[in-house]
Amino acid sequence: MASSTSTPLSLSSSSSSTLIDTKAPTRQSAAASSQWVALPTLPPPPVQSQSRAARTTAYCRKIARNVMAMATGEAPAEVVATAELPEIVKTIQESWDKVEDKYAVTSLAVAGGVAVFACSGMISAIDRLPVVPGVLELVGIGYTAWFAYKNLVFKPDREVLVKKIKDTYKEIIGTS
Repeated sequence: MASSTSTPLSLSSSSSSTLIDTKAPTRQSAAASSQWVALPTLPPPPVQSQSRAARTTAYCRKIARNVMAMATGEAPAEVVATAELPEIVKTIQESWDKVEDKYAVTSLAVAGGVAVFACSGMISAIDRLPVVPGVLELVGIGYTAWFAYKNLVFKPDREVLVKKIKDTYKEIIGTS
């Protein structure tokens, strides 16, 4: 193995017993050689289709056109292209335009969001207690069974429940 040519590594015959790579070229020390090893250069950065400045300029020009169009009374290009809105957006816009006190409606919506967030925190705190979630689950199952027996099992009770739901719906939505 020491003098074999089929293996790339062989043991030297010196007393230091170091490994020598027979396929690697021999290297000279930096003091003995004044040559420097040059690393390959990096490729140039990829060419982008538009630079950032060009995109910004195009965006600013588009905004300027829209401002000029609104000043002259014309519709901007984007509004003309997206004139068709979905049915639900039109319905929401019409309902919002009918509202007289927009400040109160907005305040109620924000208060509702805060209430949902607070209830979520309270429920997660209760859920961490050891016995309470199981008890509340049993109460929920019991109430569901009672409600089903009282309102859904017999036909006259179902008719009364359906009538009550329809009356409540008409009261909330209103008749037109």
